This record gives sequence, C-alpha cells and structure tokens, in this order.
Amino acid sequence: MLYSKNVSKLEVNRFVYMNKIFQLIYFSALLFFSITVVAQNNDKKISGQLLDKETKKPIVFASIYLKGETIGTTSNEEGYFTFHFPSLNNSNVVIISSIGYESVELNTDDFIPNQQLYLNSKIDKLDEVVITSTKKKKITAKQIVKKAYKQITRNYPEKPYITEGFIRDLQNEDGKYVEYLECAVKFYNEACNVSKEPQVELVEVKSNQIANKHPWNTKWERKNSIIDLVEDDFIRFDYGPIKGRGGWKYKLEDILLYNNKYVYKIIAIDEPFQKATLFIDTESFAFVKIELTRTKNKGKLWKRRLSNGQQIVDYSIIIEYQEFKGKMYLKYKKEEDTWEIYDMQDPKKLLFTKNPKKELFVNKIVIKDVENYPFEENMKINRSIENQAKTYNAEFWLNYNAPKKTKAISKIELYLKN
Repeated sequence: MLYSKNVSKLEVNRFVYMNKIFQLIYFSALLFFSITVVAQNNDKKISGQLLDKETKKPIVFASIYLKGETIGTTSNEEGYFTFHFPSLNNSNVVIISSIGYESVELNTDDFIPNQQLYLNSKIDKLDEVVITSTKKKKITAKQIVKKAYKQITRNYPEKPYITEGFIRDLQNEDGKYVEYLECAVKFYNEACNVSKEPQVELVEVKSNQIANKHPWNTKWERKNSIIDLVEDDFIRFDYGPIKGRGGWKYKLEDILLYNNKYVYKIIAIDEPFQKATLFIDTESFAFVKIELTRTKNKGKLWKRRLSNGQQIVDYSIIIEYQEFKGKMYLKYKKEEDTWEIYDMQDPKKLLFTKNPKKELFVNKIVIKDVENYPFEENMKINRSIENQAKTYNAEFWLNYNAPKKTKAISKIELYLKN
C-alpha cells in the first residue's frame, strides 16, 4: 500500500539546501582525491641490483642518488636497491658510485624495474699513479693521513645541517636473534668542529620485533641504538686513526677509483688491539671512508669490564661519507660488537654473550634554511627505542627510502614474529 504526505515549502527548501551541501562535500572530496593522486604520481621509483661486471658479485652499500640533489639511497648486502624520489624538472639523472668502481650516470626514464646493472672495477697499481707532495717528492702514508687531518675543517661542514636516515638494529644473544628494530630518524648536526652529539628526532618505527631476552636485560635497559651510533664519530670528537700520530703505524696499500677520481687506501695498525683502513681522496684529502676494528689479543682486552658485568670483546665500525658541494656528509654507518656478560655476584661466571649490529643509512641532507626545516628533538637518550616507539604508520613507509631487505634479514624478522 502506498502512502502520501503533504510536504511544506519550508521542508522542500531545506531538502534542496542539504542536497547542495552534500554535492559540495562530494566534489570537494573528489577534487582532493584527484590532487592527492596527481601528487603521488609525481613521485618516481627505480629499482635494480648492482653487480661487479667481471665477478658478477653484488656491490654492497653503493650510493644511488639524484645528480645535484641531496636525496639518495644505498644498495643492500645483496646489491639490491629501491629508490623513491620526487619528479624534479631540473634533475632526472641518477648517479651510482662505489669505492673501487667507475661511477655511472643514468637517466631515470631509462630504468627497467629490478634490472641488473654492472659496474666496472678499476684498480690502479701504485706505480701507475704519481704520488707527490707540493715539492714533487713522494709522501708517505703517515704524511697523507696528517694532511687529511689538517684539512678536516675545510672538507666537512662548517655550519649546522640536518640529515634524515634509516636505522636498523639487530640483537643476538648466544647465537639466537632476540630483537629486530627499524626506524626513521632526523639529526640536527652542529658544525664538524663542535664536539657535540646531534639532536635526534625519532620520526617513525617500522619494525619492532622482540623475543625473550636473558633476564639480565630486565635490570639493565640497554642504551638505545641511535646513541650507540652517533657517539662514535672520529671526525667530530677528534680521536682515533685519523690524527696520524700516537702508536698508529700506516702503510699505503692501494689507490682506488671513486666518483671518477682516486682515493688512497691506507692500512693503519695500533698494536696490539686496533686496526683501521682509511680511504682518503687524492685531491681534496678528505676522509671518504673509515673502518676500525678492535679485538682482544692473547686474552687481553683494551677496555675494562663495566660495573654492570658487561665486557666488550670485539668492536668494529664503518663510517662512509658522501661529497656534496665540496663538503663531506655522512652516508652510511655500521657498528658491530661482541659483549660478554658476567654475573656481578660471581665475576668469573659468564651469563651469556650478545652481538648487537646497528646500521644508519642516510637518505637526505638539508643544508639550506636549516633553522626553518621541520625538526623536533624528541628522543630520550636514557631509554631504548622500543620503549619510545609510536603506533605503526603504514602510509609513512610507502615511499620512504629504506634499504631493501635481504633474504637473511627477512628470515630473521619472520622468525622473531613467530
């Protein structure tokens, strides 16, 4: 049965008015969605794998970045990379570089998804390159290091700057993985001659997988991964093998191609515990890469046991820089340690051994209008990252330049999830 009802003029007008409001909201939403899609479509993505042309082995931790810009990414331990970048009218060329290889420049439009790219290695013998000082006399490895040390204020930033990057932290106890953490961070850095650790903004946390740890960890919350990484900075805090003095002895081992120039490869030894490898630009004398290892020797350690029972057995760090407009900025950093944990009540009783591995991949550098760039110092240095983690934000990670996960890392993460 159908029913009819008399509708007043006022009700009709109200209906027409509300209908127009709904139409306005609908088209506004449609317009917003369209603009959002266009903005997303302006972002580009390239991917691939870097391989040695001769050996076909992966090229690890190579730089992939836009020419003339300060954004980029790094290949992983299998040589794979994925690079997200905005569509810029003035930059459509990607530069790929790694120490020991010829740099290549490719148009972003020429990339095929997941293509394999082969780089030529070129290693010059020492007698093929003239190594001279200003007086046209050969200089020693130690003199090269001393000259590089004197050029630090010239080669590294003399003004504050911001870096954005990706932290990966992997914890192992007695051969079993107990934690896997990934997060995005920002650093506000002072000039290179200011002995001060950077301010840190914890932006987002991507993965935060934790298994059952040794009960010792309930009493001692470990220092967070970010602080562990940034406190070891030879350039900023003026120590280590870069000074060319003390007990360090230096030997020039090779000269390698890098960014279509050359770098000295120098081996440094400080007996009985320390060994370093220094890569120094032959023209600017900038430190391009620093590797350092410390190991126990004949049962003796270089560092005393800490008050909470921790004793470091092995330590290694890699610090690599990237040049932009005549200055060297941090590009990649890795620290791996081996710690023995002893019972405080029974100092000879070994509780367990832990092996932390921490990496920082820098994907953006901000050098202009730094004071107005969005930055908020929010990280508490006395708390671990997992206890400061935000709720997972899937949208943030869609186009973020995090290094591509290796098969090994994916297996570890899956193991911890289960």
